[in-house]
Parts: sequence; C-alpha cells; structure tokens
Amino acid sequence: MQIEQLKAIIEAALLAASQPLSVLQLSELFVEEDGVDRAQIAMALEALAEDCNGRGVELKEVGSGFRYQVRQDVHPWISRMWSEKPSRYSRALLETLALIAYRQPITRPEIEQIRGVVVSSNIVKTLEEREWIRVVGHRDVPGKPALFGTTRAFLDYFNLKSLDELPPLSEIRDMEDPQLRLDDEPFPPRIIRDLPIDPDAEEHETEAGEETESEHHAEETQHDHVEDDHHDHAGITESHHDEPADEADDQVETHPATADEAADSVDADEGSHTQDTEEYRA
Repeated sequence: MQIEQLKAIIEAALLAASQPLSVLQLSELFVEEDGVDRAQIAMALEALAEDCNGRGVELKEVGSGFRYQVRQDVHPWISRMWSEKPSRYSRALLETLALIAYRQPITRPEIEQIRGVVVSSNIVKTLEEREWIRVVGHRDVPGKPALFGTTRAFLDYFNLKSLDELPPLSEIRDMEDPQLRLDDEPFPPRIIRDLPIDPDAEEHETEAGEETESEHHAEETQHDHVEDDHHDHAGITESHHDEPADEADDQVETHPATADEAADSVDADEGSHTQDTEEYRA
C-alpha cells in the first residue's frame, strides 16, 4: 500500500475515533492482503505529524495512543465555542493527585502524613470516578492499605505521553508552599485545624457565641437580683410575723401567772366592792 493512501486511512481513523488510538489498534484496521505492518504505520504517523506544522491542529501522542488536538496557541478562541465552564478542582484534590503521581504507589495514610491533614473520602472517590487513579495493590503491613497509582486516562487528560513528562521535582521544591514539596525528606506529622469553608459563617458563629455569652451573663445577673429580692421579701415577712408575736407576749404578761395571784385579785375586787357599799349606806 502506498504511503499516501496509508496516511489518509490513519488520519481518517484518528479523526473518527472518540479516544486516542495506539499503533496496535491502528494495525487492526488492515488485513494481511494489505501488506501493512507496524513499522509502516509508525512512518505514516510521523509524516502526518509533520504535515500539521503551521496548522491549528497537531498530532499528539499521549498515554493511550495518538490523537488530533487543537494547538495551545489557538485554544483561547476555540474554547468560545462552548458556553460551559471547565471543571474547577480544589487545592486538596490537586495536592492528593500530585502526591500519587510523583510517589506512586502510595497509600492513603502516607498521603495524610505528608499533607498533615486527613484525606477526604470524597477526594479519593472523585479521582477514581475520573479514572485518574486506581488501586494497584496493597502494602504488606497490618491493615493491608491500598496502594494508589495513576492511569492512562490521567496521562491523556494532562496531555502526557508518560510519567517522565511530568515537571521535575526541582521546580516543585522551589514553590513557597511547603505542603507541595515532594522531595524524599520525610515530613513530620502535624495537626492543622480545618479552615471554614465560608469565612463569613465563622464570623456569624463568633457573633452568635458572644450574644449567647451576653445572654447567659444577663440571666445570671437577673437570677442574682431575684435572689436578693427574695431575701428582702423574706426579711420583711419575718419582721411582720414578729410583731404579732410581741403583742401576744404583752397580752400574755397581763394575765396572772399563778392561781394564788388570781385569788388575791378576786379578794381585792370583793374588798373594794364592800367598801363602796358601806360608803353608800353612810
């Protein structure tokens, strides 16, 4: 088969495919009668890559194979064709993915030790749903923690042919954030307080706490006033109870204490009555 015809077939196959195609997959398009081997396919791919020079597309080899894609220099204009915004990933997810990419295979406890915080289950789930990571084995330690590694889909998404195309560690060591350091020095475990998702919420919580404390203080003050009023009322009641008691004591003192005193009092009354009678007769 002529090279020009081979180039046209491979070019059409790559454009029609929804994912990158490897040399092996392209070779399955031909039968023995065509007389096309893998070496001829590789030559056709090189020729197609050269033909893209100066054009808006390029033939790029990624982890899963070869694909046509838009060049970076024209991407800002082409991206206006789609109204949806690209997905945005959290810093914690990207840090976890970077640790898996550079230190694979790695376990979840090892990632937590390096980052200093607990790895959320949602982060691991998202990376697995994206098919960027997978379980490649289990470490032979108590608990048998899973070992994570990257996939070909990870290489395809980040436009990489292999892990060797990742940025060198020297560039990452120069970054200011120490959490993103991926050198071989072990990181001491440290505890970091989880930051609030919404800083305004934290302010509202602080204000609510201060209001609660003020209300609690007001309740204590009011309780003290109630107790003082209760004590004052009790003192007044006690004084009112004492006055009738004093009057009763006075009344008790006016009565004779013994029977003899009572008899003497009766005789005195009779004597005064007799004297009055005699004076009347006279």
